[in-house]
Amino acid sequence: MKPINFKPLTEIAMKQALSDQRIIECLDTNYGIKVARLTLLPLGADLNSFVYKAVTHNQLSYFIKLKHGHHHDMSATVIALLHDAGIQQIIPPIKTMHGQPIQHIDDFTLIVSPFIEGQDGFSRDLTDYQWETLGKVMKQIHEIDVPSSIQRIIRREDYSSRWQEAVRSLYTHIESEPSGDEIALKLIVFMKKHSVTIHRLVDRAEQLGKQIQDQSPEFVLCHSDIHGGNVLMDGNDLMYMVDWDDPIMAPKERDLMFIGGGVANVWNRPHEEKYFYKGYGKTEINRTILAYYRHERIVEDIAVLGQQLLLTSADNQNRIESYKHFINQFESQGVVEIAFKTDENLR
Repeated sequence: MKPINFKPLTEIAMKQALSDQRIIECLDTNYGIKVARLTLLPLGADLNSFVYKAVTHNQLSYFIKLKHGHHHDMSATVIALLHDAGIQQIIPPIKTMHGQPIQHIDDFTLIVSPFIEGQDGFSRDLTDYQWETLGKVMKQIHEIDVPSSIQRIIRREDYSSRWQEAVRSLYTHIESEPSGDEIALKLIVFMKKHSVTIHRLVDRAEQLGKQIQDQSPEFVLCHSDIHGGNVLMDGNDLMYMVDWDDPIMAPKERDLMFIGGGVANVWNRPHEEKYFYKGYGKTEINRTILAYYRHERIVEDIAVLGQQLLLTSADNQNRIESYKHFINQFESQGVVEIAFKTDENLR
């Protein structure tokens, strides 16, 4: 999750802060990895994080993640917990020569993993067997007994209203005299056209959040962002759950809302849910909590993308992709339509 007033790091800013050569030297010094070629990969929506493919002279490939700040030790801790629990569908980081799962480098954190050639769930459909496997693995994760030492450092669901407030702060901006570049002006027009829908999303997220604060559902370890883009299939159809940057202790619905949730207009077909829950097993789903999370995630995306496009000036390619992601949420069978259907089924 990105804080409301985050300062996006563009590719140029990142490269100025940490050059390719600095990364290559770090890999050599701390991992003994001698890089012949380092390539920036156009993956992920987090503007404070960049990923690379590093290839050595003897053609070994590594996945390099570079994140701004020094607060990413928790991710490695959670991955180690999952690995120790026998979950094979994760990719543990390669340790430094000093046995550490991460490496601090200037103002950044560097994480190295094996490079898995494959496609994610945005690029290809999961087979029925893979859906069932995903359900089994998700159940394993939700049943892990998280030690108190880890629970103290991992964030806990608090049903905060910060994203709702962030979207409301944009209302005045889009209702005033239009300003900004072409993308910003297009977004203002789009948000005005869909203002009733956006207000409904924000207000209903607030109402649902207040309803469930008085409930006491069991909190479990959740990935928090397990959409199709974070499920990777390799050439042998083995599946991996990636991007454990922001785990949370929360109701299981925090993860289950993605199954059938329609993020990026995939994972929205009934048979997929059928096979997922065949693997996950019989469980009672709190539909109010499910509806809350499906609304709240859209509100967060509107807040983050809206701020990025209206209040900052990231590089042009990022702005185009962010604008596409923003408007795609409102397509048929997309996340907005599914969130509203989830809510309507409550009544």
